[in-house]
Amino acid sequence: MDPIFLAYASFGVFVFGISKGGVPGPIAMLAVPVMSFAMSPLQAAGILLPLLIIMDFSAIYLYWKKWIASILKIIIPASIVGILFGTFTFQYTNENQIRVMVGVISIIFVLVSFIQKSDFLLKPTKLKGYFWSSVAGYTSFLIHAGNPPMNFYTLPLKLDKISFIGTMTFAFLVINVVKLIPYYYVGLLAPSNLLVSLMLLPLAFLSVFFGYFLQKKIPERLFFNIVYVLLFLSGCKLIYDGLI
Repeated sequence: MDPIFLAYASFGVFVFGISKGGVPGPIAMLAVPVMSFAMSPLQAAGILLPLLIIMDFSAIYLYWKKWIASILKIIIPASIVGILFGTFTFQYTNENQIRVMVGVISIIFVLVSFIQKSDFLLKPTKLKGYFWSSVAGYTSFLIHAGNPPMNFYTLPLKLDKISFIGTMTFAFLVINVVKLIPYYYVGLLAPSNLLVSLMLLPLAFLSVFFGYFLQKKIPERLFFNIVYVLLFLSGCKLIYDGLI
């Protein structure tokens, strides 16, 4: 296997794993954009999904019963609607369009992060919960980037750290399991992708537990600033690749 391909794939699994382990912020958003430098974003999504589910089960063990059921009753049904929308519109997109969409989503997330003190954006309501969760279902289906839109609803709820992580962990476990059906239907779970997933399985386990311990020690501000810069630059590169 091409070592460059494997290195980019390993990076994507690693950043997702430490995110699943409890490291907050946008680090998981780096996975598909960076992996897309060495492969199709669709292939990156297909490789990641089985590993995400394994990570979710590992993380749910660490945060068992730390979720808030009333919030999940809003998030999960709306997210499934977004997944269905992604499934039925998938055939109308090509790889370059998806590269552009991944790039645009990455850049928008960085820009919005600097203006998210707006009361209109942040004041949580059930309606906003349904809306942002459905958007999260769609972006999660497309590039496993459900966290950014979901955060517009969940962060303003001002949950304690463990309840927040537990709720998000349970929600994305369900979302990712549901995604198995449309991913199989649209051909993203090809044997070649599953082989790469199997090779990266040990890294998936290790990165979750690494993230669990890292979230207790990490200096958040500097770390997140670096992630924002990398995410913005990755988004610009993908838009360029998709258009040229």
